[in-house]
Amino acid sequence: MEDRVSAALLDWYDRHARSFPWRQKGEGDPYRVWLSEIMLQQTTTAHAAPYFERFVARWPTIEALAAAPEEDVMAEWAGLGYYSRARNLIACARAVAERGGFPDTEAELRTLPGLGAYTAAAVAAIAFGRRAVVVDANVERVVARLFAIDAPLPGARKPIRAAAERITPHRRAGDFAQAMMDLGATICTARDPKCLLCPVSTLCLARAQGRPAELPVKAAKKAKPQRIGTAFWIEREGQVWLVRRPGRGMLGGMRALPDDGWNAGTNGSGDAPVPGAWRAGGVVVHSFTHFDLELGLAIYAGDEFETLDSGEWWPVEDIDAAGLPTLFVKAARLALA
Repeated sequence: MEDRVSAALLDWYDRHARSFPWRQKGEGDPYRVWLSEIMLQQTTTAHAAPYFERFVARWPTIEALAAAPEEDVMAEWAGLGYYSRARNLIACARAVAERGGFPDTEAELRTLPGLGAYTAAAVAAIAFGRRAVVVDANVERVVARLFAIDAPLPGARKPIRAAAERITPHRRAGDFAQAMMDLGATICTARDPKCLLCPVSTLCLARAQGRPAELPVKAAKKAKPQRIGTAFWIEREGQVWLVRRPGRGMLGGMRALPDDGWNAGTNGSGDAPVPGAWRAGGVVVHSFTHFDLELGLAIYAGDEFETLDSGEWWPVEDIDAAGLPTLFVKAARLALA
């Protein structure tokens, strides 16, 4: 079965591979492969593609990215979310530039900042043609169905990986990994899998059993905690006061509106950064991975500007160029509405 799966998938991929700005058949540019894989963590291909194109236009090589000011990279990343990825991106670019290029083995790639098991395997296979077992959410779903693996996630990951190991070919491992991803994204979808179009449907145990949509079995989701906080809009003579968030923690290193210290574990204090009159500007609702946030907007109506420190005045008309995280973009739009 194993050889038949890989042969059928590679034949299908040769005819139906999706087109992306980072994708090449055969071995690819490790910089582009790595950059795309970092961007695609927790992000759809449609959302990541324009960011990828802007990044490679501005920083066409790993050396160029390594030499870029951190604040420029963070600003360009704004809107992609999961900002620890951007901090790791900068650290990894500098580490790779210092060593003179990407290592070409999965084990060595794992030593770079921000490269876990999946990303290291993906870069090794796609960029360097190494045989590496690449398992993302799409591949998990395909393999769970092919082998009718009933154990619920996350416990099913060990048998899924073992099964993926058996079907990963020694030749064209990168194309095979991308074929599996494409199959999961377009045909072997979470809901309503299109089994009649699947190149490996005759080999799929879940289809033979009449239950492909039941797999993989997912653990019940836990309800997210709800947090409450406040962001503060302080405007003077066509400029708004922005701060730089601490390098570590939520939205680390990003420009933002000042806030009252909310985080994943606690509500904000409600304390304003300056005394004086404030008026309510509305509420922004935003969802993070581990919690939901209800962020009230307070708009300053006082004149105690001299007490502000550790920030910068930014032209309101150029607020889109500030590189604010999506949460604070929503708050700025509310303030300007």
